Amino acid sequence: MTGIFRWIERHAEKTPDKPAILFEGRTVTYAEFAARVRAAAGALKNIYNVQPGDRVAYLGLGLPDAFYLLFACARIGAMFLPMNWRLAAPEHQFILGDSGAKLLIADADHRARAEELRAETPALTLAACDFEADGWAPFWAPVDGDDGEDGEAPAPVGGADDPVLLVYTSGTTGRPKGAVLSQGALGVNALNAIHANDMSAADNALNVLPLFHVGGLNVLSTPAFYCGATLTLHRRFGPAGALAALQARGITLAVLVPAMQQAMMAEPDWAAAVFPDLRFVISGSTIVPRPLIEAMAAKGVPMGQVYGATETGPYATYLRAGEAAAKAGSAGRAAKHCQMRIIDADGGAVVAGEAGEILIRGDNLFSEYWRNEAATAEALQDGWHYTGDIGYLDHAGYLWVHDRKKDVIISGGENIYPAEVEMILHAMTDVADAVVVGKADAKWGEVPVAVVQMNTGAVVEAVAFLARFEGKIANFKRPRDVVFTDSLPRNAMGKILKHQVRESINQ
Repeated sequence: MTGIFRWIERHAEKTPDKPAILFEGRTVTYAEFAARVRAAAGALKNIYNVQPGDRVAYLGLGLPDAFYLLFACARIGAMFLPMNWRLAAPEHQFILGDSGAKLLIADADHRARAEELRAETPALTLAACDFEADGWAPFWAPVDGDDGEDGEAPAPVGGADDPVLLVYTSGTTGRPKGAVLSQGALGVNALNAIHANDMSAADNALNVLPLFHVGGLNVLSTPAFYCGATLTLHRRFGPAGALAALQARGITLAVLVPAMQQAMMAEPDWAAAVFPDLRFVISGSTIVPRPLIEAMAAKGVPMGQVYGATETGPYATYLRAGEAAAKAGSAGRAAKHCQMRIIDADGGAVVAGEAGEILIRGDNLFSEYWRNEAATAEALQDGWHYTGDIGYLDHAGYLWVHDRKKDVIISGGENIYPAEVEMILHAMTDVADAVVVGKADAKWGEVPVAVVQMNTGAVVEAVAFLARFEGKIANFKRPRDVVFTDSLPRNAMGKILKHQVRESINQ
């Protein structure tokens, strides 16, 4: 498989006037897309001296520029590092330091944060995206009428085996890990997506997911560019805007996590909403509640599910449109270019209906965790990705996710690993011990709750305690509540029994 930047070039040759991206009233054709990728590649190499293997960080909303940068990095053999704009400054600082990013490109909404980060990392170069200001060297930013031919495009050097995408995922040990995906992995993921969604050049796919996840980048977006379809892109999710887009003519595919659909269903216009061209909605990131599947089916639109993770690109299994009604709630069967196994605690195969750990193998898998050999060796064994998730296969080979990774809390489609929050708790001098567990929530699915054992004699009000997290961690990760307790349940080895804590919180 060739470098992914050639997808755009081929479509520019064959269908130059075809809309590639629709964004806030603007249309970017495939010819314009290709020109902007070439110009972006030229800027990276000729202005910022980005070399093969260098990391280029992007801190911004869902702008077309993110895709110009991704494919430009692919062209010159560099790595695109999308940063979660919801994180706190210390989290951004860790990612920049761990990745060794050479260049940080920020949009207007995140200019202040980028300047704050450079103050801590003087060697980091900043560039502007989607704005111009004194003191910033403007990165190439397309405007109406711009042909994208700014500077000389460098000769292509990136190929299928080259790493191109570095996405940081929250770590179960308290620090995020950077999953490395090659250009070839993105290509195989696109093939899986095309099969999952029966996608073709005739489709117009709506993406309202943020572009710092493989969900926003790779569920529908890069696969659409693989097959020459059109991507309708929103700067960020808004339930009213998303609902209006689905009701407009032309949108045929959409990806919505459960929290997004719930927010849309709360809109006054939901009851009367009609989706004239929408033929399939795909969901995931958590177990999709059956009422949401039924609500979309009542609108005449089947909803499928994709199961996977950053490490799988994300497509590992999926439920296609023709299966959605009969297997509602299932995560489907193994992706077209994947294999799946379910194993018991001893590594042996399990029979149909028996739960075990889900293993995935395929050329869509990540290559490694960046600079983390131990974590890589644990997650990748003999070509299989050990997901840590628990599920079972029915007699027809459909996957049913029985449980998630041991401690992960999924709130509004975002993964929250308690270990990250617990690191902050354990640094508090008046806290004897503490855990963070998920509590069921009607809006977000789950929210994090801190269960805290204070030192003898230490007293603090709940509001004041929760305020301690301000600025230390992303808002969505901060505990929504705190429960003070005299003791935490433990096993014979002294380990806290989190499942008992979780059960008590959710009673």
